[in-house]
Amino acid sequence: MKWLDIEDIVEALEEKFPDENIINIRFTELKKKVLSLEEFDDDEKRCNEKILEAIQAAWIEERLTT
Repeated sequence: MKWLDIEDIVEALEEKFPDENIINIRFTELKKKVLSLEEFDDDEKRCNEKILEAIQAAWIEERLTT
């Protein structure tokens, strides 16, 4: 999984952290959580605020639709 695999990242995050307060999560914490995913294999330096915003928004959307 790479940084731009937003949907896959969100699915894995929701599975691993189902009780996470994703509305108020700090981007530094979100980045740590993504890096902690077993399937994730990308350079942490390739991450930026725009990617983290997209992950957070997709995660919120995922949570709202399930």
